[in-house]
Amino acid sequence: MITPAIIVRHCVKNYGERRALDGLNLEIKQGEIFCILGPNGGGKSTLFRILSTFIQPDEGSAEILGYDVVTSAAEVRARIGVVFQSPSLDPKLTVRENLLCSGALYGLQGKELEDRIQATIGTVQLSERLNDFVGDLSGGLQRRTEIAKCLLTSPEVLILDEPSTGLDPAARLDLWAALEQLRQEKKVTILCTTHIMDEAARADRVGILSAGKLVALGTPEELISALHGDVLRLSLRSGVDAFAQKINDHFGISAHVIEGEVRLEHPDAYALAARIAADFPNEITGLHIARPTLEDVFIARTGTLFAEQEVEPRVLHKKEKS
Repeated sequence: MITPAIIVRHCVKNYGERRALDGLNLEIKQGEIFCILGPNGGGKSTLFRILSTFIQPDEGSAEILGYDVVTSAAEVRARIGVVFQSPSLDPKLTVRENLLCSGALYGLQGKELEDRIQATIGTVQLSERLNDFVGDLSGGLQRRTEIAKCLLTSPEVLILDEPSTGLDPAARLDLWAALEQLRQEKKVTILCTTHIMDEAARADRVGILSAGKLVALGTPEELISALHGDVLRLSLRSGVDAFAQKINDHFGISAHVIEGEVRLEHPDAYALAARIAADFPNEITGLHIARPTLEDVFIARTGTLFAEQEVEPRVLHKKEKS
């Protein structure tokens, strides 16, 4: 049996009175692309910091490739690459100069460093940009350069915090193509945190975080198909909460009230919409039917819209207060 690349057990992290992670359990397979999807403030960045060994959990444990992130932090760091949400490149240096500086910090030099630079820029398709100043690159190419920095040490696990932040849709697609190529060629396990639905839908598996808890886990297809039908949204003249209860009583269907609309899932949403319109003609002002998305999975599991929760505190230093 192959050991999971990442194991999180009963992980708890508090910031004062606020609980950012609430007994999280999670396993990530070796060689998969896994996305942690959740609203800002849902616990994604806290998990990222714990797995990156920047902070420690208050309770529970986390392991990467069999090494505990607290008691064996050095062994973990030797096996992971970390791409932060905030840029870590010097815009006044070229791509090559940034990689040389980063490699030197890891103790690489001479021919070994040059060989690794050539290998990494080939993997992320930056060969023609090696002598360009980073400040002149697009956001997508800068993110690829960040990934190239991490690959210099040949990590077995790559952890990225909101890798598509600030990228346009085309650059986002290019970035994901590079990640998929990296997984295929180097057999690297890739963990991304994101709040972007389309990004999560490209992963092998998705874990949805809300208020520090894992509320859904599976492939994007599994999570969406579990809704058992299309999504029906109803706009009303008034009395939204009362109408949602009517739907429950009349049809035996659980409905959510989200942003002033009644939302529900049904295998035959078109037929149901016709029945509702016929039974309640004077109450409905509009209806909309669509195929479900990962956002609808979030709504079904939490009863709330995929929106920002209380923002997680920034951690500026690795050392924690005692």
